[in-house]
Amino acid sequence: MKKKLVIHQTDTIRRKVYNHLREQILRGEYEPHERLFETRISEEIGVSRTPIREALHNLELEGLIECLPKVGYVVKPISEEEVAEICELRGLVEALAARWASEKARDKLVAELQKNIAASEKKLEQGAARAFVELDAQFHEIIARLSGSKRLLELAQTLRHHMLRYRIQSIYATYNVFRAIEGHKGILAAIKNGDKDEIELAIRTHLEQSKKDILRYALKEDENLAARKSSNQSNS
Repeated sequence: MKKKLVIHQTDTIRRKVYNHLREQILRGEYEPHERLFETRISEEIGVSRTPIREALHNLELEGLIECLPKVGYVVKPISEEEVAEICELRGLVEALAARWASEKARDKLVAELQKNIAASEKKLEQGAARAFVELDAQFHEIIARLSGSKRLLELAQTLRHHMLRYRIQSIYATYNVFRAIEGHKGILAAIKNGDKDEIELAIRTHLEQSKKDILRYALKEDENLAARKSSNQSNS
């Protein structure tokens, strides 16, 4: 059961409902292809259907869900083209952010990234793959934040949020966590060397591996989903 949404009087209900549903989709609490029913969501989170209807419309405009004829709203499945596009854009944005951060605050950048990697390795040793998701986000957040550009930070955050609903599922496998940490180490090494081309290559290599992990997981999940649907139809 989805948790109820707590809305204070000072909050805008429409904004809170939208952010709440968006966060649940991004974190995979609603699976790809899953239908979204206004009535059920209304009962689950404790608000009327009007702000839910508006939130669903906005989520469709954002590309997180789609409205199918005779079906209604469903969570959009993973798109290979979308994942590739996001990774390509992230490569451009984060390479620039890393270069600027390295130029403006290299010592602080190196120190914070080293601390993040150490914490990530500790989580890996503990087998806490789920906890790594937040540390993975923090690693890239550090680079964007220390670039000193508010606009670049906003761009990086937007792209990472779109990637989150794919990444948060694929990262659960321990071998994916290990590869992600190795990718972070490669980025850190390039930043230490101060070579702009090496930094861009390290980031692009890391994001290319992330794309492969996501698509591998997506294909497996689509197969599992199809198998579950077939089994349910056979049993009905």
